[in-house]
Amino acid sequence: MLTSHEWIAEDRKFFGQPNTAYDFETNDPNEAGRKISKLEETKTKLSKNVNMRAMNMLGKAEDQYNDLMRKKQIVENDKAKIETVIRELDEKKKEALRQAWEQVNKDFGSIFCMLLPGTQAKLLPPEGMDVLDGLEVKVAFGDVWKESLTELSGGQRSLVALSLILALLLFKPAPIYILDEVDAALDLSHTQNIGHMLRTHFKHSQVRTSATCCARTSNIHR
Repeated sequence: MLTSHEWIAEDRKFFGQPNTAYDFETNDPNEAGRKISKLEETKTKLSKNVNMRAMNMLGKAEDQYNDLMRKKQIVENDKAKIETVIRELDEKKKEALRQAWEQVNKDFGSIFCMLLPGTQAKLLPPEGMDVLDGLEVKVAFGDVWKESLTELSGGQRSLVALSLILALLLFKPAPIYILDEVDAALDLSHTQNIGHMLRTHFKHSQVRTSATCCARTSNIHR
């Protein structure tokens, strides 16, 4: 028995001692035996309802959980990288749009004042807004800025539209342009101004037109 139960040798000195678990006057060994038997019986009954594979299942579930958490971390890291790239691209886009606006706005004003001397034209954001929120066409005769394009004549509005289109074309020039009757609604002075403007701003492009504005220009072909 000593060989089978090593604890007997260790606890033997407490056998029969008062106020210990081995105080046999206070603790009845027979009662303890009955309790043990009852507990063993309860254990046997409970063991029938215990899934012995639960620990294996728990281990697999923990492995799956850890794998999912690892993948989740990878996805979150990738998401953070993508968001960083998106922010960088947004900033580059905004900067490119501002640069495009500055160049187009400059050419728009230059072309319009050449088509209609004594005037100014600008592309400006509405009051309290940013360039990225939208742009409005502003036109001035001398130092007086018009409240709306409706104050302009039909010919003047045509020149505004033509100036804006040509300014956009200048931003990314093409080797050839075909203009058809761009001066149809304009008087002779404006027609001559168009020819002068094309010679000035489109030196490196070939322009073919059926309009009279370029009839006598040497670097623009009909």
